[in-house]
Amino acid sequence: MRIKMQEVLGSDSGIFAGAINGRKALAKLLEHASHEPEAPEQLFLDFSGVQVATASFLRESVFAFRDAVRRRRSNFYPVIANAESAVEDELKVLVQSDNSVLILCSLDRKGKPLKPRLVGNLDPKQRLTFDLVQKGATDAAQLMRENGDTENIKQTAWNNRLAALTSLGLVVELSAGRTKRYRPLFEEA
Repeated sequence: MRIKMQEVLGSDSGIFAGAINGRKALAKLLEHASHEPEAPEQLFLDFSGVQVATASFLRESVFAFRDAVRRRRSNFYPVIANAESAVEDELKVLVQSDNSVLILCSLDRKGKPLKPRLVGNLDPKQRLTFDLVQKGATDAAQLMRENGDTENIKQTAWNNRLAALTSLGLVVELSAGRTKRYRPLFEEA
């Protein structure tokens, strides 16, 4: 799914500012995401044409939307797309201040994601887990078998790391009964 942020606020100005406008955008974003997909799906918040988005706007819209969607364990995985450098700078400030992480990318004309990248910092153990998931679908038991010996990491620790990455929307959780597998949000992230 792709949501064009300029259409969300009905603005051609290219400037998104203020917490009140951010809350208005959040309401519309939640409305767009009210119909849950059956399978995990990237949800692109497309910032094409937006030159400036203030931290207060982004905190009340993008971050609140990501948190609400991930809290409900949705099959939507929000990704920031086509952010201009000024918007990306504001996002970087916000992820630093709340110790969070987002995925950004560009979209080509057909809507295919290009150059996905993390903005923000994962702690070293989460980063290791994220990098291991990028190699292909896995689960906690497999990560323990293949990587647990180096630091004596138990399966519960791998489960916790995978759950944290899922709650941030950085990896996709696939459930089949009691079994959970995890795969990259982007095959080339």
